[in-house]
Amino acid sequence: MGDKANTNPGAAGRATAADHPASVRNVVLVGHSGSGKTTLVEALALTAGAVNRAGRVEDGGTVSDYDDIEHRQQRSVQLSLVPVEWDGIKINLLDTPGYADFVGELRAGLRAADAALFVVSASDGVDGSTRMVWEECAAVGTPRAIVITHLEAARADFEEMTRVCAEAFGADDPDAVLPLYLPLHGPQQPDGHAPVTGLIGLLSQRLFDYASGERKESEPGPDQLPRIEEARNRLIEGIISESEDETLMDRYLGGEQVDVKTLIEDLEKAVARGAFFPVLAAAPAAEGARQGIGTVELLDLVTRGFPTPLEQQAPAVTTVDGRSRELPACDPDGPLVAEVVKTASDPYVGRVSLVRVFSGTLRPDETVHVSGHGLADRGHEDHDVDEKIGALSTPFGKQQRPVTHAVAGDLVSVAKLGRAETGDTLSAKDDPLLMEPWQMPDPLLPLAIHAHSKPDEDKLSQGLSRLAAEDPTMRLEQNQDTHQVVLWCLGEAHADVALERLRSRYGVQVDVVPHKVSLRETFANKAAGRGRHVKQSGGHGQYAICEIEVEPLPGGSGIEFVDKVVGGAVPRQFIPSVEKGVRAQAAKGVAAGYPLVDVRITLLDGKAHSVDSSDAAFQTAGALALREAAADARIHLLEPVAEVSVLVGDDYVGAVMSDLSGRRGRVVGTEQVGSGRTLVRAEVPEFEIGRYAVDLRSLSHGTARFNRTYARHEPMPPQIAEKIREQEQDA
Repeated sequence: MGDKANTNPGAAGRATAADHPASVRNVVLVGHSGSGKTTLVEALALTAGAVNRAGRVEDGGTVSDYDDIEHRQQRSVQLSLVPVEWDGIKINLLDTPGYADFVGELRAGLRAADAALFVVSASDGVDGSTRMVWEECAAVGTPRAIVITHLEAARADFEEMTRVCAEAFGADDPDAVLPLYLPLHGPQQPDGHAPVTGLIGLLSQRLFDYASGERKESEPGPDQLPRIEEARNRLIEGIISESEDETLMDRYLGGEQVDVKTLIEDLEKAVARGAFFPVLAAAPAAEGARQGIGTVELLDLVTRGFPTPLEQQAPAVTTVDGRSRELPACDPDGPLVAEVVKTASDPYVGRVSLVRVFSGTLRPDETVHVSGHGLADRGHEDHDVDEKIGALSTPFGKQQRPVTHAVAGDLVSVAKLGRAETGDTLSAKDDPLLMEPWQMPDPLLPLAIHAHSKPDEDKLSQGLSRLAAEDPTMRLEQNQDTHQVVLWCLGEAHADVALERLRSRYGVQVDVVPHKVSLRETFANKAAGRGRHVKQSGGHGQYAICEIEVEPLPGGSGIEFVDKVVGGAVPRQFIPSVEKGVRAQAAKGVAAGYPLVDVRITLLDGKAHSVDSSDAAFQTAGALALREAAADARIHLLEPVAEVSVLVGDDYVGAVMSDLSGRRGRVVGTEQVGSGRTLVRAEVPEFEIGRYAVDLRSLSHGTARFNRTYARHEPMPPQIAEKIREQEQDA
C-alpha cells in the first residue's frame, strides 16, 4: 500500500462526477486547530494535480485564488469539501474546523464520510477533544488512519509521536497503531536539526526521496537496515494479528516468509474494516515542488485501504410517518435518499446545499421531496415540501464546477433549494423518506440580543431563520418570561461568528445584552389581604370589595384559587372575576416584578353593590387584595436550578467538583463511565452556569462535556435576592 511511484494521477486530478460508488472515497480530516489539516488538503490537491501550485487552481485558462485570506478564514470555522482524483478514484476530502466551538461542522463531516484521517501535529501532540472524536469513531467502527504533520519543526520526533498516538488511540490494542513508513532525514543543519526529505517504506524496504521536488525511489543503505528491520517486524506482526487468515500467524512464527503482496492485501482489509490504524507522515512541498512529502503514500492509502461507500452501513431510513424502510446498499438505481450535510448562503446564487447521496442518483432540474423533522426545539419548524433543485456542481475553493449527476456514495453541491436546511432528507417526490438524524451537540452558551435599530428589527426574524437553517447546532429561543431573543451557541467563537454572519450576510446589526434568568416569587408565610375598589362618578360607579388569604404551597404547585365565600357576600357571577384579577396580578409579580407561583389564594368574603359592581371592578379588587397580602408577608425570590451532568476525565474530577461547589452547586453523585472517565451529577442554580460551557472547557483542557436540564425553582439566598431587587429598582 503506497509503496509505488504514482506520478500519473490522471487528468489534472480534478474530480467531477463519479459513475459508480466503487470509484468514490469519502474521507474526513480530524484534528485540533493548527494541526495542519487545511495545509495537508492543499498538499494532496497539489500532488493529485487539482491545483498547479500551492493555493491556486487553474480553470478554463484563467488562474483564480483558491486560498485567499477571506476564504481561509471561512474554512477555519466551517466544513469544506475538496474533491480530487487519484488512480481513477474520486476522493472527497472533507476538511473540518479544529475549534471546539464548531464541533457541529465536524459531526456533519463524520456523517458524510466513510473513513477518517486524524491529523496530529508533531509539535503539539494529541489533545483531549481529538481523543474524544477517536472514541466516537471507534464506537461506530469508522476506519481511521493517523497522519503526523509539522515534521519540519525543530525537535519534531516521528517515533516519539507514534508512541504517543499508540497510547492515545490504541488503548485496547497498541499494536493496531503502527507506522507504515519512517521519515528519511537529510543532512544535519548547523542548528542540529536534520530535515525530513522523504520516507522509508517498511513493507517494501524502499526509500522515497522528495528532496528534488519529485518522488524518487531507491534502495536503503546498510546503515538504515537495522532501523528498518525492527519497525518492519513489529508492523508485520501487527498486520498478521489482524489477518482474516488465522493460520498466517502460526506460519510466520514457524519461520515462513510471508509474501509482501499478502501482507498488503491483509493490511488493506484490516484498515477498511476499522481493525488496524496505520500511521503516516506528511510535510509540505518545498518551494516550487509538485509533491509534498508523504502525499503520494497517503493518496494510495485512501484509494486502496479506505472503504468504498458500498462497504458502509447507511443511516436508518423511515417514511415521513415513521414506518421503517429497508433500502439496497448504496445502489445508484435505487430510490433516491440524500442528506443535506451543510447549508451556505452565496450572495450571487442564494442558498447552496452540500448533499451526500446515500441511494439513487441525483440529477439537475428534477423535483425532490425535502423532509426536515426533529429540530423544533432549536427554532426549526418541521417541514415536508417538494422543491425543484437547480444546478449540481462540485466545489473547489470558491469555485463550483458543474456536474451532470451525483450517484449514491458521492457528494455534490445543490443550488436553489430554498427550504432545505442542514440535516434535511432529499428523496423522490412520489416516495418521500426521512433519514435518522445525526447527533447534534447541545448549545449551552446563551447570547441575548436585540435589534440595533428599527430597520434591523424588521430584518431580524428573517436573518435569524436563515442563520438557523445553516447551523443546526444553534438554538433560537423567544423567552416568554424574560421577553428576550436568545441565541444558544456552543462557545464564544461560535457566538462571534453568528453575529458576524447576521451583519455581513443578512445586513442585520444587533446589540448583545445581559442574559436574564427566569425568576419567580412566592409567599414564605400565610398572609391576608383586603381589596377595596370603590369609586363614584357621574354615571355608574365602581364597587367591589374582597378579602383573601394566601398561603405557600410546595414547589411546582402553581397558582391554586379556592372559593370559600358563604351567604352570597360576593355574587357567584363575580367570583371568576376575582380569580381573573388575582391571577393577572400574580403573573405581573407582587414584589420584584417576577411571576408569583406556588400559592393557594382563598377568597373568604367580600361585598357587592346591586348597581355599581362589575366584572372589571372585582378584577381590580382581586389584584389589590393580593398586593396587600404581599405587603404583609415575606416574599421569597425563586431561582431556577438545573440538573447538570459532567462527563470528565478522572484527572479533572476534583477540579470540576470544586468548581461546581463554588457555583453554589450540590454534587449529588458520581459514577465511573468506561475507562478513565467519571460522570459527575450536580444541581446548580442557573444564575451560576451562564458561561459554564466556556469555563468547563478551560478547566478540563477541552476534555469534558456537560448537559443541563431544568429541575425546579427554589428560594434564592437572601443576600443575592436583595441584590437582584436593588438592580431591578435601579433599572
